Amino acid sequence: MTGEPTARLILYVREGCHLCEQFMLELSLDLGPDLERLQVQDVDRDADLAVRFGLRVPVLELDGAVISEGVYDGAGVRGALGL
Repeated sequence: MTGEPTARLILYVREGCHLCEQFMLELSLDLGPDLERLQVQDVDRDADLAVRFGLRVPVLELDGAVISEGVYDGAGVRGALGL
């Protein structure tokens, strides 16, 4: 990926969310060393995000488009990220 701009990858979570923890674990296994490019945002730390997502976490976005939500979709995420 040298010379290519890195796509913005954001995982929206909520503290204490067991689905979020499981999602993050599975995502980290797929991303491996690329995990450092992931931004994790707690929706409860931002009023706008809390309203936007409500109880709808975890949500993984790539450049603003949802690529996985709720239960981790490994095949879909790997396809979207070209892994």
